[in-house]
Amino acid sequence: MAEWYADVIIDISHDKVDRPFQYRIPPQLAGQVYPGVRVQVPFGKGNLVKAGYVVDLSGQTDYPVDKIKSIIAVDDKGITAQGSQIRIAYWLKRQYGSTMIAALKTVLPVKQKLRQLERKKVTRCVEGDTLLAALQLCEKKHQTAKARVLRALMTDEILPYELIRQKLNVSPATLAALEKQGCLRIEAEAYYRNPVRCVAGEEKRIVPSRAQQEIIETVVDDYRAGHPGTYLIHGVTGSGKTEVYLGIIEQMIGMGKQAIMLIPEIALTYQTLLRFYKRFGDRVSVINSSLSQGEKYDQIRRAQAGELDVIIGPRSALFTPFPNLGVIIVDEEHESSYKSESMPKYHARETAVQIAVMHRASVVLGSATPSMEAYYRAKRGEYRLFEMKARHGVSMLPRVYTIDLREELKQGNRSVFSRKLRELIGGRLQAGEQTMLFLNRRGYAGFISCRSCGHVMKCPHCDVSLSEHRGNMLLCHYCGYEEQRAAKCPVCGSRYLMGFKAGTEQIEEALHKEFPRARVLRMDADTTKSKESYEKILSAFADEKADILVGTQMIVKGHDFPNVTLVGVLAADLSLNQNDYRAGERTFQLLTQAAGRAGRGDKPGEVVFQTYQPEHYSILHAARQDYQGFYEEEIAYRELMQYPPAAHMLAVLITSRQQEQGETLGSQMTAVIRERMRFGAQTLPARSTAEGEAKAGKTWQKLQIIGPTEAAISKINDLYRHVFYLKHPDYQILVESKDLLEHFCKEKELKNQTVQYDFDPMNTY
Repeated sequence: MAEWYADVIIDISHDKVDRPFQYRIPPQLAGQVYPGVRVQVPFGKGNLVKAGYVVDLSGQTDYPVDKIKSIIAVDDKGITAQGSQIRIAYWLKRQYGSTMIAALKTVLPVKQKLRQLERKKVTRCVEGDTLLAALQLCEKKHQTAKARVLRALMTDEILPYELIRQKLNVSPATLAALEKQGCLRIEAEAYYRNPVRCVAGEEKRIVPSRAQQEIIETVVDDYRAGHPGTYLIHGVTGSGKTEVYLGIIEQMIGMGKQAIMLIPEIALTYQTLLRFYKRFGDRVSVINSSLSQGEKYDQIRRAQAGELDVIIGPRSALFTPFPNLGVIIVDEEHESSYKSESMPKYHARETAVQIAVMHRASVVLGSATPSMEAYYRAKRGEYRLFEMKARHGVSMLPRVYTIDLREELKQGNRSVFSRKLRELIGGRLQAGEQTMLFLNRRGYAGFISCRSCGHVMKCPHCDVSLSEHRGNMLLCHYCGYEEQRAAKCPVCGSRYLMGFKAGTEQIEEALHKEFPRARVLRMDADTTKSKESYEKILSAFADEKADILVGTQMIVKGHDFPNVTLVGVLAADLSLNQNDYRAGERTFQLLTQAAGRAGRGDKPGEVVFQTYQPEHYSILHAARQDYQGFYEEEIAYRELMQYPPAAHMLAVLITSRQQEQGETLGSQMTAVIRERMRFGAQTLPARSTAEGEAKAGKTWQKLQIIGPTEAAISKINDLYRHVFYLKHPDYQILVESKDLLEHFCKEKELKNQTVQYDFDPMNTY
C-alpha cells in the first residue's frame, strides 16, 4: 500500500513555524485526514504534542522517509476547515501579510467543537384500559410520582421532559422505571442555539421601482448566464438599496443558492435582521461578536448543512462556510470597520471579491457615499455602476442648514447648541417628532489640560491624552489605564485644569437642562457594552419611547426611523482635524450619512451642521448631498499626492521594547527596499526576457519610500512604534515588497520586535 503524507501547519502563531511540516498518515487514519482537518502531531526535538491543520496531501516526500514523523490522531474537537477556507486563508496570508495560523483563525469563526444541545420528550406508549390499569396499580402501591406522570399522559400523548421534571416534581429514576415498564418512551432530539429572537410578522411588500428592478434583473441575469460580476450601487440615502438586496437574495434562494449580507456595525443587525426575517423566515441568521461561542458554533453548522439561506453580520460573517454561495452583499461598503485592525489586516470588500471568484458568486456593493476605491474602480469599468439618485416613495432629501460656530460665539452663544438647532429641537418636541443628535466623541469630555501652563494629562504608557469620564476618572482609550483626576496641575500647581470638546454624556446633560421634559436616550461605546444593548436602545427609539437619541457614529449608519425629522451634527468638522489623508472623505461620508437619517418617512426632514469650517469642500458638498462634486475634488488631490486609489500604499509598522531597536530595524528594512529598487530586474528569474527585465526594473523604480519615522502615537503599552510607507501604482509590487521584507525579518530572527503590514491603510500610523 502506497504511503501518503500530509502538509500540516502547526497551531503556533510564530514566524519560525509559519510553514507546512510534512507528516506520514498512518494506515489507521487513512480516509480521516484531508485538507482542512485538525490533527495532533509530535513537534520539535521533544516531540511535544501540538495541534495543527492539514493544508495539503501528497503521495511523495522531499525528506528521508525514516525521519518523517506520523500523525498521532485526528482532533475531533476542532472545527473542520473546508478546502475553500484553507485557500482563502492562504490568500489572506499572501495578500495582506500574516502567519498562516493567524489567517486560518480569521476564516474559522469558531475555534472548537461545542456540545450539541438536546431536547427530551416523553411519549405515551400504552392506551385506554392498559394505561388506566397502570395508573390504578401505581395509586394502590402509593407510587404517587409515577401516578402523576401517567395521569398527565392520559391528557397529552407527548410532554416535554423538563416540564414533567419541574412541574410534576418527578425524578429521572421514576421516568426511567416507567420507560422500563413500557408505559412511556423518552426521546432526545438535537436542536440549535438560535440567536435570532424576532417574531415573524407580516411583511409589507414594496413594489420595486423601475431603477430597483433593473438592478435586480441585471445581477440575477448575469449570474444565470454564468457571468457573475461585481456591482456598485450608488444610491442616495433612502433610495431603497435594501429592497434591491432583498430582491437579489430572493432570486438567488429560488435557484438554491445562499447569500451573505455584510453590515458595518453590530448596531445595524437588529433593523436589518427584522426586514430579512419577515421576508425569509427562520432560514435567516446572524453572526457577530455579541453571540456566545455556542450560538456561533451552531450557526456555522446550520450554514454548512444548508439549513440557512442568509447570514447577516459584520466583517467576520464573510467567512461563513456556505456550500452553495450565490451572492455577497456589502452594505455601506465605504465604512472603515470593514478593514481588520488585527493581522491579517484584510479589507472585507477585496476579500469578498476573492471569495466570490472562488465560488463563482456575485458581489454587490452599496453606499450613499461610496469609498473612493470602489467608485474609482467603477469609473474604470472594473465594477458595474448603478446610480439611484432619488429617494424611494414620497420622502424627499432633507433641507440642510450649515451653522458657523464662529458667528455663534461672536453673538455670545457659548452653548453646545446653536440658536437654530435649539429652535428646531423645541419645535420637534411640540410636534411629537423625533430628533437625532450626532457627536463623534466618546466619554464625558476630551483631553484635560492646564489653562495656565498648557500641560496635557497623558497616559504614562501611551503617547496619547487621557479622557475624562464620570466619577472624576481619567481613562486611556488605548491601554485602559485610569487615574483619579487631579485637583491641581502636576507641573505648575494651577487649579485651572479643564476638559475640552463635549462628549455624549455632556450633551445628554445639556439636553436635560435645556429641555427638562424631553425623553433622551444615549447610544455610544459606554452604553452598548452588554449583550443586546444595541437592540434595546434602538427598539425603544423606534417605538417612540424617547424624543431625542444622542450618540456617536453608530447612530448615523443605516438606521431608518420614519418619525425622525431633525438631525443635528454638533461637531461637523471634528474629523477634518485628523492627521490622515482620508479625513476629507470620512467627513463627507459621515455628514451625508447623518443627514440621510432625517425625513425618511412622509414628513419633511431638516439637518443642522454645526462647524468652524463651513467653507471646507467636504462640508459644502455634504450639505448639497453632492457626491459627484466631492469625488472630483478629492480624486484630484489623491492623484496629485499618489494616495489610494490613484496609487496603492503599504504601511509597515515596527514595535519594539527599545526605541533604538525600532529605529535601526526601520532603517535596515528601507535599505533592503532601496537595494531592490536599485538593481530592479537583476533579481528576476533567469528565464525572463531582456525586455521583461527592463520593464520590471522601471516598474520597481517607481516605488516611493516615506520614512522611517516615529508613528503619530509613538508609544502604546510601553512599546515604541516606528513606521514607514511604500507607495506604488501596482498593488503586486507592494505584495512583492512585503514578501521581501518578511524574508529579511525571518533571516534576522527578530527578538523583542514585531512587524505588521497594512495595505491601503484606513488610518495613518
